[in-house]
Amino acid sequence: MTKVQLTFKLSRILNDDDLKQIARLHAVYGLFAARLAHTGDEFFVEYDASRLSPKDVRSILEQHGIPVTT
Repeated sequence: MTKVQLTFKLSRILNDDDLKQIARLHAVYGLFAARLAHTGDEFFVEYDASRLSPKDVRSILEQHGIPVTT
């Protein structure tokens, strides 16, 4: 297992629905942690790089409606 942390910029401030989706991220196999930066414009994800690629992580975030920028 190789733990890696990625930082994503957010395209907008998160709302209550986004926060519910973030809570669901913890059920995704290979994701360990997901949290919002104290500034509110960045999102951190810790994941298992032996199971997921950065592209996979971005895709998972987008599928859950998290507004990451491209």
